Amino acid sequence: MKRFQVLDGSLLKLIALITMLVDHTASVLLRDDYTAVFSYAGRTVYLYELMRRVGRISFPIFVFLLVEGFLHTRNIKRYAGTLLVFALLSEIPWNLEHTGRLWMPGSQNVLFTLLLGLLGIWVLRDAQGPWKKAGLLLGLLLASMVLRADYGTTGFGFILLMYLLRDQQLPRAVVGSCFLDSPLRSGLAFLPISLYNGKRGFIGKGWLKYLFYLAYPAHMLILFWIRKTTIGY
Repeated sequence: MKRFQVLDGSLLKLIALITMLVDHTASVLLRDDYTAVFSYAGRTVYLYELMRRVGRISFPIFVFLLVEGFLHTRNIKRYAGTLLVFALLSEIPWNLEHTGRLWMPGSQNVLFTLLLGLLGIWVLRDAQGPWKKAGLLLGLLLASMVLRADYGTTGFGFILLMYLLRDQQLPRAVVGSCFLDSPLRSGLAFLPISLYNGKRGFIGKGWLKYLFYLAYPAHMLILFWIRKTTIGY
Protein backbone atom coordinates (compact mmCIF):
# COMPACT_ATOMS: atom_id res chain seq x y z
CA MET A 1 0.00 0.00 0.00
CA LYS A 2 2.83 2.41 0.84
CA ARG A 3 4.10 2.38 -2.73
CA PHE A 4 0.82 4.00 -3.82
CA GLN A 5 1.09 6.77 -1.22
CA VAL A 6 2.53 9.37 -3.56
CA LEU A 7 0.77 12.55 -2.42
CA ASP A 8 2.37 14.82 0.14
CA GLY A 9 0.59 17.53 2.10
CA SER A 10 1.36 20.20 -0.48
CA LEU A 11 -0.18 18.21 -3.32
CA LEU A 12 -3.28 17.57 -1.20
CA LYS A 13 -3.50 21.31 -0.58
CA LEU A 14 -3.37 21.97 -4.31
CA ILE A 15 -6.10 19.39 -4.97
CA ALA A 16 -8.27 20.99 -2.28
CA LEU A 17 -7.65 24.49 -3.66
CA ILE A 18 -8.38 23.53 -7.26
CA THR A 19 -11.58 21.65 -6.44
CA MET A 20 -12.70 24.52 -4.21
CA LEU A 21 -12.09 26.95 -7.07
CA VAL A 22 -14.10 24.74 -9.42
CA ASP A 23 -16.94 24.65 -6.89
CA HIS A 24 -16.98 28.39 -6.24
CA THR A 25 -16.67 29.24 -9.94
CA ALA A 26 -19.83 27.27 -10.61
CA SER A 27 -21.60 28.71 -7.58
CA VAL A 28 -20.80 32.32 -8.46
CA LEU A 29 -20.66 32.41 -12.25
CA LEU A 30 -22.87 29.53 -13.42
CA ARG A 31 -25.89 29.81 -11.13
CA ASP A 32 -28.27 30.22 -14.08
CA ASP A 33 -26.28 28.23 -16.63
CA TYR A 34 -27.89 25.18 -18.24
CA THR A 35 -25.04 23.90 -20.37
CA ALA A 36 -25.46 20.13 -20.74
CA VAL A 37 -22.31 18.02 -20.41
CA PHE A 38 -23.65 14.50 -20.91
CA SER A 39 -26.70 12.32 -20.39
CA TYR A 40 -27.16 8.90 -18.88
CA ALA A 41 -30.21 6.78 -18.10
CA GLY A 42 -32.39 9.54 -19.49
CA ARG A 43 -30.91 12.14 -17.14
CA THR A 44 -28.95 15.21 -18.25
CA VAL A 45 -25.97 16.36 -16.23
CA TYR A 46 -25.29 20.08 -16.50
CA LEU A 47 -21.94 21.84 -16.22
CA TYR A 48 -23.02 23.64 -13.04
CA GLU A 49 -24.00 20.38 -11.36
CA LEU A 50 -20.81 18.60 -12.43
CA MET A 51 -18.57 21.37 -11.14
CA ARG A 52 -20.40 21.48 -7.82
CA ARG A 53 -19.95 17.73 -7.49
CA VAL A 54 -16.22 18.08 -8.05
CA GLY A 55 -16.17 20.82 -5.44
CA ARG A 56 -17.49 18.51 -2.72
CA ILE A 57 -14.04 16.94 -2.63
CA SER A 58 -12.38 20.01 -1.16
CA PHE A 59 -13.84 20.25 2.37
CA PRO A 60 -12.90 16.73 3.58
CA ILE A 61 -9.35 17.28 2.31
CA PHE A 62 -9.09 20.63 4.08
CA VAL A 63 -10.32 18.97 7.28
CA PHE A 64 -7.82 16.13 6.91
CA LEU A 65 -5.03 18.69 6.49
CA LEU A 66 -6.30 20.59 9.53
CA VAL A 67 -6.05 17.43 11.65
CA GLU A 68 -2.57 16.72 10.29
CA GLY A 69 -1.55 20.28 11.05
CA PHE A 70 -2.88 19.97 14.59
CA LEU A 71 -0.98 16.73 15.16
CA HIS A 72 2.32 18.15 13.93
CA THR A 73 2.27 21.82 14.93
CA ARG A 74 4.57 23.02 17.67
CA ASN A 75 2.34 25.94 18.55
CA ILE A 76 -1.43 25.38 18.51
CA LYS A 77 -2.13 28.94 19.63
CA ARG A 78 -0.25 30.33 16.65
CA TYR A 79 -2.08 27.90 14.34
CA ALA A 80 -5.43 29.03 15.73
CA GLY A 81 -4.36 32.66 15.50
CA THR A 82 -3.46 32.26 11.84
CA LEU A 83 -6.86 30.74 11.09
CA LEU A 84 -8.60 33.56 12.98
CA VAL A 85 -6.69 36.29 11.12
CA PHE A 86 -7.45 34.83 7.71
CA ALA A 87 -11.05 34.06 8.68
CA LEU A 88 -11.52 37.75 9.48
CA LEU A 89 -9.69 38.83 6.31
CA SER A 90 -11.91 36.52 4.25
CA GLU A 91 -15.23 37.71 5.62
CA ILE A 92 -15.73 40.69 3.30
CA PRO A 93 -14.60 38.71 0.21
CA TRP A 94 -17.03 35.95 1.31
CA ASN A 95 -19.88 38.46 1.55
CA LEU A 96 -19.03 40.06 -1.79
CA GLU A 97 -18.76 36.71 -3.54
CA HIS A 98 -22.18 35.56 -2.36
CA THR A 99 -24.25 38.74 -2.41
CA GLY A 100 -22.23 41.54 -3.97
CA ARG A 101 -22.51 43.43 -0.68
CA LEU A 102 -20.00 44.09 2.08
CA TRP A 103 -22.28 42.71 4.78
CA MET A 104 -24.18 39.42 4.75
CA PRO A 105 -25.80 38.58 8.11
CA GLY A 106 -26.19 34.99 9.20
CA SER A 107 -23.36 33.39 7.23
CA GLN A 108 -19.61 33.22 7.72
CA ASN A 109 -16.79 31.68 5.73
CA VAL A 110 -15.43 28.17 6.19
CA LEU A 111 -12.26 29.29 7.98
CA PHE A 112 -14.41 29.97 11.04
CA THR A 113 -15.60 26.35 10.84
CA LEU A 114 -12.02 25.13 10.63
CA LEU A 115 -11.03 27.35 13.56
CA LEU A 116 -13.84 26.04 15.76
CA GLY A 117 -12.95 22.50 14.72
CA LEU A 118 -9.30 23.07 15.60
CA LEU A 119 -10.32 24.31 19.04
CA GLY A 120 -12.63 21.30 19.36
CA ILE A 121 -9.92 18.71 18.72
CA TRP A 122 -7.62 20.65 21.03
CA VAL A 123 -10.27 20.23 23.73
CA LEU A 124 -10.60 16.52 22.92
CA ARG A 125 -6.89 16.00 23.34
CA ASP A 126 -5.93 18.28 26.20
CA ALA A 127 -8.95 19.23 28.32
CA GLN A 128 -8.89 17.57 31.72
CA GLY A 129 -12.02 15.90 33.05
CA PRO A 130 -15.10 14.69 31.17
CA TRP A 131 -17.38 17.49 32.36
CA LYS A 132 -14.96 20.24 31.41
CA LYS A 133 -14.39 18.59 28.06
CA ALA A 134 -18.13 18.21 27.41
CA GLY A 135 -18.82 21.80 28.47
CA LEU A 136 -16.15 23.25 26.21
CA LEU A 137 -17.27 21.16 23.24
CA LEU A 138 -20.88 22.20 23.81
CA GLY A 139 -19.77 25.84 23.89
CA LEU A 140 -17.93 25.44 20.57
CA LEU A 141 -20.93 23.66 19.07
CA LEU A 142 -23.20 26.53 20.14
CA ALA A 143 -20.69 28.99 18.67
CA SER A 144 -20.89 27.19 15.33
CA MET A 145 -24.68 27.43 15.48
CA VAL A 146 -24.61 31.14 16.25
CA LEU A 147 -21.96 31.99 13.67
CA ARG A 148 -23.59 29.82 10.99
CA ALA A 149 -20.25 29.40 9.31
CA ASP A 150 -20.02 27.32 6.14
CA TYR A 151 -20.93 23.65 6.77
CA GLY A 152 -22.25 24.68 10.22
CA THR A 153 -22.54 22.21 13.06
CA THR A 154 -22.18 19.34 10.59
CA GLY A 155 -18.76 20.65 9.60
CA PHE A 156 -17.75 21.03 13.24
CA GLY A 157 -18.82 17.47 14.02
CA PHE A 158 -17.06 16.19 10.91
CA ILE A 159 -13.76 17.70 12.07
CA LEU A 160 -14.07 15.99 15.46
CA LEU A 161 -14.89 12.73 13.72
CA MET A 162 -11.88 12.96 11.41
CA TYR A 163 -9.68 13.50 14.44
CA LEU A 164 -11.14 10.61 16.44
CA LEU A 165 -10.73 8.23 13.47
CA ARG A 166 -7.34 9.58 12.39
CA ASP A 167 -5.60 6.21 12.79
CA GLN A 168 -8.36 4.12 11.20
CA GLN A 169 -8.26 4.74 7.49
CA LEU A 170 -11.17 2.59 6.30
CA PRO A 171 -13.64 3.51 9.09
CA ARG A 172 -12.67 7.16 8.63
CA ALA A 173 -13.48 6.98 4.93
CA VAL A 174 -16.76 5.08 5.37
CA VAL A 175 -18.12 7.05 8.32
CA GLY A 176 -16.75 10.34 7.03
CA SER A 177 -18.40 9.86 3.64
CA CYS A 178 -21.78 9.18 5.26
CA PHE A 179 -21.51 12.11 7.66
CA LEU A 180 -21.72 14.91 5.09
CA ASP A 181 -24.78 15.71 3.00
CA SER A 182 -23.39 14.26 -0.25
CA PRO A 183 -21.84 10.90 0.71
CA LEU A 184 -20.80 9.73 -2.76
CA ARG A 185 -19.31 13.04 -3.84
CA SER A 186 -17.63 13.81 -0.52
CA GLY A 187 -16.43 10.22 -0.33
CA LEU A 188 -14.28 10.76 -3.40
CA ALA A 189 -12.08 12.99 -1.26
CA PHE A 190 -10.87 9.97 0.66
CA LEU A 191 -9.19 8.59 -2.47
CA PRO A 192 -6.44 11.25 -2.56
CA ILE A 193 -6.37 11.24 1.25
CA SER A 194 -5.57 7.51 1.16
CA LEU A 195 -2.56 8.31 -1.05
CA TYR A 196 -1.05 10.68 1.53
CA ASN A 197 2.54 9.79 2.41
CA GLY A 198 2.86 11.81 5.60
CA LYS A 199 5.29 14.39 4.16
CA ARG A 200 4.74 18.12 4.23
CA GLY A 201 5.90 18.91 0.68
CA PHE A 202 7.00 22.24 -0.74
CA ILE A 203 4.30 24.32 1.00
CA GLY A 204 5.90 24.36 4.40
CA LYS A 205 6.97 27.27 6.49
CA GLY A 206 7.39 30.85 5.34
CA TRP A 207 5.61 32.82 2.66
CA LEU A 208 4.29 29.83 0.73
CA LYS A 209 2.27 28.74 3.74
CA TYR A 210 0.65 32.16 4.02
CA LEU A 211 0.13 32.33 0.25
CA PHE A 212 -1.92 29.15 0.61
CA TYR A 213 -4.15 30.88 3.17
CA LEU A 214 -4.30 34.06 1.10
CA ALA A 215 -5.58 32.12 -1.90
CA TYR A 216 -8.93 31.75 -0.12
CA PRO A 217 -9.96 35.43 0.11
CA ALA A 218 -8.12 36.28 -3.13
CA HIS A 219 -10.07 33.86 -5.32
CA MET A 220 -13.37 35.08 -3.87
CA LEU A 221 -12.50 38.69 -4.73
CA ILE A 222 -11.60 37.66 -8.28
CA LEU A 223 -14.86 35.76 -8.75
CA PHE A 224 -16.81 38.70 -7.31
CA TRP A 225 -15.12 41.08 -9.77
CA ILE A 226 -15.83 38.78 -12.74
CA ARG A 227 -19.50 38.41 -11.81
CA LYS A 228 -19.88 42.11 -11.03
CA THR A 229 -18.44 43.17 -14.40
CA THR A 230 -20.14 40.51 -16.54
CA ILE A 231 -23.39 39.50 -14.87
CA GLY A 232 -24.01 41.84 -11.99
CA TYR A 233 -25.75 40.85 -8.78
